[in-house]
Amino acid sequence: MSALLDINDNNFLRQFEVEINGNLAKVEYALQERKIFLTKIIIPKDADNDFKDRFLTEIFEIIKEKKLRMMPTDLEIKKFIKSHREYMELLPVGVRI
Repeated sequence: MSALLDINDNNFLRQFEVEINGNLAKVEYALQERKIFLTKIIIPKDADNDFKDRFLTEIFEIIKEKKLRMMPTDLEIKKFIKSHREYMELLPVGVRI
């Protein structure tokens, strides 16, 4: 298994971020009550193929630790959740994607 990414939860800019190959990968979010809306993912073009999956998986673990529910609004993040159904438990009750 790959080493864990050093993800920073930048509260000021409201984004999870990690440096990869000198560039910043990020997932932008908005917090409302006990929900986190994942609004945009930006991955550097030179990132390897499995980077996005690792990045999102680790972000979802952070969300789980914070006991938040997530609402993905970004299409790429929705696709990832659809193909990794174990993360459906992080959605608010009654929400389907």
